[in-house]
Amino acid sequence: MCCLARGNNTAVCGALQVADPSDACTPLRNEFGSNKTGPTRFALIIRGNCSFEEKIRKAQSGGFSAAIVYDDQDRGSLISMMANPTGIKILAVFVSKSAGEFLKDHAKGEKGECCIYLRPNSKALTIFVICFLSLLVIAAFLVIALMPPRILSNWRRRNLVKSVDSKTVEALPCVAFGSARLSQCHTGETCAICLEDYKDGEILKILPCQHDFHSSCVESWLTKWGTFCPVCKHDMITKTAYSEVSEQRPSLHVPV
Repeated sequence: MCCLARGNNTAVCGALQVADPSDACTPLRNEFGSNKTGPTRFALIIRGNCSFEEKIRKAQSGGFSAAIVYDDQDRGSLISMMANPTGIKILAVFVSKSAGEFLKDHAKGEKGECCIYLRPNSKALTIFVICFLSLLVIAAFLVIALMPPRILSNWRRRNLVKSVDSKTVEALPCVAFGSARLSQCHTGETCAICLEDYKDGEILKILPCQHDFHSSCVESWLTKWGTFCPVCKHDMITKTAYSEVSEQRPSLHVPV
């Protein structure tokens, strides 16, 4: 049994016979005419002396179900057989010289069997995959472009922006702002988030980096926009040692 592998499990099998004449440029002497009672037959044909199309049509006229044309020279790569498909109803494949000579040595006619394993058109499959991926990319851009700004903003916050959990924010030390204690606590007079001046008695939250802000401002900042200090960019995720801050400043914890 001889096999021509072509990528998957779809196969056409038949009896392999060497064409006579071997180049199939003239009507085959070992033709079967319109006899449909015998086994499926493949014609093994050598390249040269006439076109691929002539060889295939001669094999079809001779009653063969497939034409296997093999190269007459050792070449680095195979070429594609060019033929007008009009009226051609049989399978046709082109193989290397070494493969053809191997098949010729094992061609046993009806005493043996040769199978041609078919494969889909790889070029068409590649084009289909590229088109499909292009459509996915275009669809993604359209979804983002047409998405309402509010929904897009919420999606970015949930998926792109890291945040500090609310319990961690609540655990931050608090102080009541007082202008008399300004120099002692090294506290600025303006909230760097809302840019409004502090007023006596307002509750401020202190970050581990010693910067403080309005309690409501820093809660919104850390839970929605980022994990870092708006002033010095100190990341809350990398350091959460609030005890050091509590020891340095008097705190007033205000329940939310």
